[in-house]
Amino acid sequence: MGFIGDSIDSLKSINVRQALEQAITLGMIVSSALIIWKLLMCVTGSESPVVVVLSESMEPAFQRGDILFLRMGEDPIRAGEIVVFNIDRREIPIVHRVIKVHERNNTNPIDIDVLTKGDNNDKDDRILYAPGQQWLNRQHIMGRAVGFLPYVGYVTIIMTDIPIIKYVLIGALGLLAITSKD
Repeated sequence: MGFIGDSIDSLKSINVRQALEQAITLGMIVSSALIIWKLLMCVTGSESPVVVVLSESMEPAFQRGDILFLRMGEDPIRAGEIVVFNIDRREIPIVHRVIKVHERNNTNPIDIDVLTKGDNNDKDDRILYAPGQQWLNRQHIMGRAVGFLPYVGYVTIIMTDIPIIKYVLIGALGLLAITSKD
């Protein structure tokens, strides 16, 4: 009858026990992912231990679609490091290189002012900061790049740019899960 017809037939034949088992399995998968994410946050000290590069502003160091692994330790931030920062009232974090660091108090590494710039940009990032903001502070910085996987994050970019693909993928995985139980 075909894949769709077989899927519909298997949906009709699902009993309450199978539906409950599938719901519990889905819940365990989601819970496991959240636990792993929170564990990574604790280990790395970063509120977002993994990010995807969304623009070409850091080429040639990082390409669009690269996945960056972040860590936020107590070490002072230095010029040349690649950091991920978030500006107030901005939804998407930015990945750029630190070009200047001003330490306000030598005894406390948290008292710093940081200026960033994308490797592929002509000017510094002051135009990206909040109105009137000239420097980033430690609270704006989410983490430092400590590793990356090239192009693996492109799946995320495609699903964000073309949302229908995300829904088709979720639907196909749901049908696959239902039909694989038979």
